Amino acid sequence: MRRSALAALALAALAGAATAQDGGEALPLVDHVVVDKSERTLTAYAQGKPLRTIEGIQLGDAPVGHKRFQGDERTPEGRYVIDWGNPRSAYTLSLHISYPNAADRAYAASLGRDPGGMIMIHGQPTGMAGRMAGDWTDGCIAVSNEEIAWLWQTVPDGAVIDITS
Repeated sequence: MRRSALAALALAALAGAATAQDGGEALPLVDHVVVDKSERTLTAYAQGKPLRTIEGIQLGDAPVGHKRFQGDERTPEGRYVIDWGNPRSAYTLSLHISYPNAADRAYAASLGRDPGGMIMIHGQPTGMAGRMAGDWTDGCIAVSNEEIAWLWQTVPDGAVIDITS
């Protein structure tokens, strides 16, 4: 489902933000997101066709390798799902990634560790203009506020996300 109309109206206030309608046509729904950590890109697809590629994504402070434990500051790798969004995030909007999956939990448990969680695609800190420099998240994927506004409106709950190294 698309994010609420109220949230869409609030997003329109962001400079350059898309609205739920663009020239009278509804924005397409994204069914697949591919994040390439080494290329620093996020590509959104609808029915196998790329709609938009976001360059210069920001990752966790330790961007190389798959997330294994809470606090390792790595961004997960693998196939997950966007399963909910938070319009009241500490960052400008956020879309939750379903990490950890069963394999992630089992690996961490085998070593007596917590796999962590609350991995999101999000904008910059709420109220901040521009972008923070470098990798700064605790394992999330950060984009500009305008980019998260577009993702918020086009990526429904249930969209698949593949994160590669």
